[in-house]
Amino acid sequence: MPAESEDGSRHENPGLDRFEMVRRAPGPRLRCAVTDICGYRETMPGHFRNVEYASLTVPLVISFAEPFAIGLGKNPGDNDRFASFAAGLFAGPVVIESFGGACCVQVNFTPLGARRFFGLPMSELTDRMVGLDDVLGLEGIALRERLGNAHDWSARFAIVEAFVAARLTEARETQSEIAWAYERIIVSGGRIRVSSLADRIGWSRKHLAGKFSNAIGVGPKTLSRIVRFNRALGLSRQDQSDWADIAADCGYADQAHLVREFRDLAGETPTTLAAQA
Repeated sequence: MPAESEDGSRHENPGLDRFEMVRRAPGPRLRCAVTDICGYRETMPGHFRNVEYASLTVPLVISFAEPFAIGLGKNPGDNDRFASFAAGLFAGPVVIESFGGACCVQVNFTPLGARRFFGLPMSELTDRMVGLDDVLGLEGIALRERLGNAHDWSARFAIVEAFVAARLTEARETQSEIAWAYERIIVSGGRIRVSSLADRIGWSRKHLAGKFSNAIGVGPKTLSRIVRFNRALGLSRQDQSDWADIAADCGYADQAHLVREFRDLAGETPTTLAAQA
């Protein structure tokens, strides 16, 4: 079981002493925008490889050691090296590799929380990694230095929480129509029709898609695909329902449609993915 420290951080050791990972739930000031904060440090040489599937997480990674090799929908190449960066939503698998010298803090934002924190159109982060100095300027550089000089994870988490909270305090609120439409997609499991959302708000579908791209980074249709995929994956790991039942429950046209979406969003077949739970 992960050990929990006095500040609420959870120390996990899935790497059999090859790396340490510490997770912390956001404090009250951050819960509206952040899902969790993670500290990661590799403790011995090796080749580490992880594949993340399409999700609603917008990460801010602040590194004070070796960079990661990251490929969007592919294995990373020699030029795909990223240290401190922000990454927007990507409707596909992300391959992440490192080589024993990585150490970083990662803040995981919700899409709407990321828009408020970064204060820029989220379409500028979609399908890409953008350097820390480009998204946060001199503030980001100073933050990285402070985190690198901190003596432990608790101190780093306190520094980054205060930094994020301060920016959120000054941020503009999300447009109410976008917040409502986003919540409807989440609650419906990605099954609600985009035309229904547009009609309820009183916008055209084109106008809704443009506003969504600015606030979230993808249109409502792509967001619905990601939500539907994650719900289907979650159901497959919870019970013994067959894939045809899961496809029907999640709003796919048929099982073949579900299989195609899993390949697009995770790079794997449903059975392969479910077996990895």
